[in-house]
Amino acid sequence: MKNFIFSFSLLAFLFLSHQSFAQLPDSCKLQIGANLAGPADWGSEWPFVDVMKYSRTWITHNSEWVTGGINDWDSQVLDQIPLDENGYPLELPLDVPGTETSQIVRTVWANTESMKEGIYVALYDGEGEINFWGDATVLNSEPGRIEFELAYFDDLFAMEILESKEGNHIRNIRVLMPGTEATYKDNPWSEEWIEKLEPFQALRFMDWGYTNGSELVNWGNRAKVNDYTYTQKGIPYEWMIEISNHRQSDAWICIPHQADEEFIRNMAELFRDNLDPNLKLYVEYSNEVWNWIFAQTHYCNDNGDQNVPWPERTVPFIQNALNFWSEEWSGHEDRMVRVVGVQLSWQDVSNRIVFNMETGSFDAFSPAAYFHFSEDGIAAIEGLGEDATDDDVLFWARDGMLENAYEWVKAQHEEIAMELDIPMIYYEGGQHLTPHPFGSDQPYNDALVAAQFHPGMYDLYNEWYDSLRVFIKNEPALLVKFFIYRPNEWKVWNLGTFAKSIYTKCTL
Repeated sequence: MKNFIFSFSLLAFLFLSHQSFAQLPDSCKLQIGANLAGPADWGSEWPFVDVMKYSRTWITHNSEWVTGGINDWDSQVLDQIPLDENGYPLELPLDVPGTETSQIVRTVWANTESMKEGIYVALYDGEGEINFWGDATVLNSEPGRIEFELAYFDDLFAMEILESKEGNHIRNIRVLMPGTEATYKDNPWSEEWIEKLEPFQALRFMDWGYTNGSELVNWGNRAKVNDYTYTQKGIPYEWMIEISNHRQSDAWICIPHQADEEFIRNMAELFRDNLDPNLKLYVEYSNEVWNWIFAQTHYCNDNGDQNVPWPERTVPFIQNALNFWSEEWSGHEDRMVRVVGVQLSWQDVSNRIVFNMETGSFDAFSPAAYFHFSEDGIAAIEGLGEDATDDDVLFWARDGMLENAYEWVKAQHEEIAMELDIPMIYYEGGQHLTPHPFGSDQPYNDALVAAQFHPGMYDLYNEWYDSLRVFIKNEPALLVKFFIYRPNEWKVWNLGTFAKSIYTKCTL
């Protein structure tokens, strides 16, 4: 009986509150974009046909097996290995004080099951010896070129530089997906990845740029195109521009929180001069500078004016960064949307940030748009324990959506959007149905997993989208990111979607 009641109440809400999505004019339909996952060897999103760019940073270890040795996997002496400007060792093996033998390096990819099986080709410049092992079986090797077959087995494969000649060291390593050796220079993008992006109209690069906890300060230390891997500093801005231009996608970028003035101005200039002028650029200072789990929040708090209360203390950091962009983009203002990030569930924090910004210095403000269990909902799910079902999860998810999330969004709209007459943009959102405490292993976790794949989740999202449409004004963006629970771990769903609305004066 409970399932019937849930379905009926859902349909009634949609019918009574909004037009059906199919009846909306094209100008009212939500366009869809994608939050891109950050580069990681253990991830499952492979944008580049050259998977070397997603390899793990070098692991140093003994060049010879030592029985009982402590340096056979990771001797942690990479800081004592001379590297070239792109991160390749200048000579191997290399004697390093305090290690058991001379040292060499390896890298790994730790999610083979997410990769395409088949014949890969590794190309490199210089002289030396490279080997692959694990789920990779070498088929043919000659100077500068290695073929290996990748097949699922241990869910990991590794590449080692066994020898690299001083003066002509191994460098410019490319590890190419099957069938791409002849085309990778002209088309660096994975066809499968591009196909998955097809429905999406905008790209947000927060995770691509390793925004959370970024250590970037100086422009010279940013991620560069020729870096041997992008899992150190994130993906270079040049690739963000390239994929946006290639797909004709609007771009959302985040300024590193410690970036100095030269960095910020150079970043602004790079995007101004290279992003297709027909595209819109959303620019934001860092990400969630109100969220205490992130280093950027502590940075702003610790380095701001200690005579100013928090969260007002964060405002000068946001203000200065956006002001630099405004100056560099003078004459191009119509191409840029300057965004101030706020907190959905804590209205006071949002108000105290936005209303302390200089009038006219920003174009939109941005809370998230997540819905989750209410206190009653999580108590009910906990009470059911291992007897909880996916229908229970959806029932209480909707309860939390209407009891909390909808009211939070409504408050942000009334107190900020209407007051300042600016659009409210949702940088992330969607369901955030997590165990309590967050990330813990609970008896009802199987039900949380099952709910992700229940058809009712689709209906719930449609109801949430319809609810958010009430607050659309001028030119907003609705950004939604999915969180998927798997036993003992939380992961952001790769290619998790966000919806971006670009319609104007839509009457429902």
